[in-house]
Amino acid sequence: MPRKLLLPYKSGFSHFQAPRGLHDSLAMNAARSGYRVFSANSTAASTELAKKITERLGAELGKSVVYQETNGETRVEIKESVRGQDIFIIQTIPRDVNTAVMELLIMAYALKTSCARNIIGVIPYFPYSKQSKMRKRGSIVCKLLASMLAKAGLTHIITMDLHQKEIQGFFSFPVDNLRASPFLLQYIQEEIPDYRNAVIVAKSPGAAKRAQSYAERLRLGLAVIHGEAQCTEQDMDDGRHSPPMLKNATVHPGLELPLMMAKEKPPITVVGDVGGRIAIIVDDIIDDVESFVAAAEILKERGAYKIFVMATHGLLSADAPRLIEESSIDEVVVTNTVPHEVQKLQCPKIKTVDISLILSEAIRRIHNGESMAYLFRNITVDD
Repeated sequence: MPRKLLLPYKSGFSHFQAPRGLHDSLAMNAARSGYRVFSANSTAASTELAKKITERLGAELGKSVVYQETNGETRVEIKESVRGQDIFIIQTIPRDVNTAVMELLIMAYALKTSCARNIIGVIPYFPYSKQSKMRKRGSIVCKLLASMLAKAGLTHIITMDLHQKEIQGFFSFPVDNLRASPFLLQYIQEEIPDYRNAVIVAKSPGAAKRAQSYAERLRLGLAVIHGEAQCTEQDMDDGRHSPPMLKNATVHPGLELPLMMAKEKPPITVVGDVGGRIAIIVDDIIDDVESFVAAAEILKERGAYKIFVMATHGLLSADAPRLIEESSIDEVVVTNTVPHEVQKLQCPKIKTVDISLILSEAIRRIHNGESMAYLFRNITVDD
């Protein structure tokens, strides 16, 4: 009768050594049940959010090197094994958008070829989200970027406050579009002492739904600025208005298309009472601040004595800090989805709300296969 091998339960059998294949099997099972968090940014300022997320998760940032070669090409090197693991790539978008996109694509492809099980992109601000509609003879760049990310190997995306909710339909894999509104609402309640005397303002009719959502949850009034130019495109001499050639004309002689009246900019009006109130303008992106500065001037003329601007993504391009500092705006509150430390040094009116908590919780829930519904409590589609 063959003898059975009895494995020791206590550590007294110190002379026993498990087979080498058993060690390898246990290590592989442990790797498959684990996850890693990497940062695809090459600049130190852009890795701050990744460090905050890993601190909340109690994990270490994955070992990788992302840098630009002398000829401008992006190079990514993964310094540890990722085989069979769930990989989360945190990519914040600095001013150099195209470099950040290439860093994300190259890192995702490197992880794919290294046999990672799942590659989840954590992209708080999704770039090119404003180019999500067809403009004359342009292109829907956001759809192109979604296809590129899928081709590079991403299997899931965590983002925040997409510029258009329909962008989720561009992807062939799941997209979790988180909301920053709970953090901004908390800031209003805790940092604005007399916020009960405030009114939520939409700087254009297009932002009215978001403003209404904020106003209903804070039990505040709503105001809408109407009369701002909704379309800045200018008609170009591109041939679309030219009449057809007479020799090749195939138009039916009885066909007469109705003439459409051109859009005219209506006079600026404020629908709602802001006199003697705090005006809080809400939006998803604050980039070129001219429209916000103009809205602040209008509200000041209508009697508002304090003006706040709340937005999720603070791109603050060009000379936005200077314009804010010289304007009637008292405070601009944005989240840290986009690094803006340099802009804060230029303008003390800019304040930051940390949203690393919800991103770290989303990572934990996705890895553990838990429901994401908890992160969307009391949140409407219009946020």
